[in-house]
Amino acid sequence: MEILVIGGGWFLGTAVIEEALGRGWAVTTFNRGRSGALLPGVRHVVGDRTSVEDLDRLAAQGPWDAVIDTSAAEQPPNVVLAGARALERATARYVYISTVSVYAGWPDHPLKVGDPVLDGPADADREYGRNPEGWRGPNLHYGRQKAGTERAVVETFGAERSCLVRPGVILGPREYVGRLPWWLRRTERGGQILAPGSASKTIQPVDVRDVARFAIDLAQRPGGGVYNATAPIGRDTMSGFLGACLAVTGGKGELRWIPDEVLLEHGVRQWTEVPLWRTGKGVWQVDSEPAYAAGFRCRPLEETVRDTWEWLQAGNTPIPHARAAALGIDADRERAILAAAGSLH
Repeated sequence: MEILVIGGGWFLGTAVIEEALGRGWAVTTFNRGRSGALLPGVRHVVGDRTSVEDLDRLAAQGPWDAVIDTSAAEQPPNVVLAGARALERATARYVYISTVSVYAGWPDHPLKVGDPVLDGPADADREYGRNPEGWRGPNLHYGRQKAGTERAVVETFGAERSCLVRPGVILGPREYVGRLPWWLRRTERGGQILAPGSASKTIQPVDVRDVARFAIDLAQRPGGGVYNATAPIGRDTMSGFLGACLAVTGGKGELRWIPDEVLLEHGVRQWTEVPLWRTGKGVWQVDSEPAYAAGFRCRPLEETVRDTWEWLQAGNTPIPHARAAALGIDADRERAILAAAGSLH
């Protein structure tokens, strides 16, 4: 197989490249070359996916058996559309890594493949679907933009040549958003730790290497498809996750479970201030059975926690990203909420 990876310098893209190289495939990458390390054995084309000239120059480097797009998280639909059109004759199929945020029902309702997707035209620009000023609900702008990018791929390549992969939360070594690294550093500090909601709350994060392996599997499989990519519903709990973080970092901390309603009363920002905590009923109720039927496998969450901690302990650091700066609760604020919660008992 000869594949093109759009992106490849950061998190998921690097995992995709490593998986492909491990199978003996020939890999070309296309990115700006401004961050991340180039892996040996890869042909690197430097360029910007927002440039029509760069896209045409890239297409001339083909053909490829498949393109795997890992870098469209911050791109509007019209940019993805231009790239898909440039590559349509240079590659046999397009594997696009999307998100469960494209569903109209996320995060409030359980989800499955085939549920309604948000509006978002294939040629929309970055301004399409902006959230109103003061909006406090889910980021519908992001969901509409990603729904539009999906349409850009499918409208260009057709359903039989397009594979859409919709992960939820991706964790693992090199994670730049910083959710798992934040929890690992927090449990490493020890003391009383604000544990959000209920210990038995189920969660569905997935390992980056498992998403990468599935994307590579789809790249060589005939036909198209749409797949959610999450851990099995009900397999993992918040207690198990935080317990694994404590175990690998030395077990010095004490988990204090603070009910959802108390956190809401204190105005704690869901998803960011306490990573992985969100009260929507559908956040961790994403059915991925079609993916499992197609060969997707999800390793134990404890393995993801352990390997990420080992990666951090080896002196590695994630690529700096603005999303990481918004993550995590201030230590004084955490202590204040714990103290207030204690006074309620």
